[in-house]
Amino acid sequence: MKGFHFLVFLALAVAFSFASAFDPSPLQDFCVAIPEPENAVFVNGKFCKNPNLTVANDFSFSGLNIPGNTGNRVGSNVTLVNVDRIPGLNTLGISLARLDFAPYGGLNPPHIHPRGTEILVVVEGTLYVGFVTSNPNRLITKVLYPGDVFVFPIGLIHFQFNVAKTNAVAFAGLSSQNPGVITIADAIFGPDPPINPDVLAKAFQLDKDVVEKLQKLFA
Repeated sequence: MKGFHFLVFLALAVAFSFASAFDPSPLQDFCVAIPEPENAVFVNGKFCKNPNLTVANDFSFSGLNIPGNTGNRVGSNVTLVNVDRIPGLNTLGISLARLDFAPYGGLNPPHIHPRGTEILVVVEGTLYVGFVTSNPNRLITKVLYPGDVFVFPIGLIHFQFNVAKTNAVAFAGLSSQNPGVITIADAIFGPDPPINPDVLAKAFQLDKDVVEKLQKLFA
């Protein structure tokens, strides 16, 4: 009996650990986001609108047919449709993005989404895409054509690069209402306040003056 009681206790402990870790599912049909009330207690997500006051506009967005402006230093534009654009996404764990790339060289630079896995489909053009695994680092890449799909696992560094002489367009779904983004180069060389250049010089095995030039470029 002692062995049986131990197994029951172990099963309950395991079940409780999973049950109490988090609740990924909504506890009602929906929770349309509203601005935080003054002096509100912080919540993991957004406050809910009275369900009886919800309207169709709480669940819709228009404009993903419009190309984004790629006239910037990386030649790409991401139009993100998250909970800030569609309040009805609150608690539903999903968002959407349109990615536009300038002809050859348009780049969505190496970045991570700390809170979401990304699944991307190319609808126009040719993209060289990839991600880097955790240590020991391995690069996984593929050239995508219209209709091709690729998955970027949560939290891993990934990128998309236009290798054709025409514009490229892709759409991506993300497994979070607010997946977040950390662009690696900006995070390393352009935070405010800046990282001590001695740290970066040591980490990247660069001369300190090279690091300082990069910090000025990304400031």
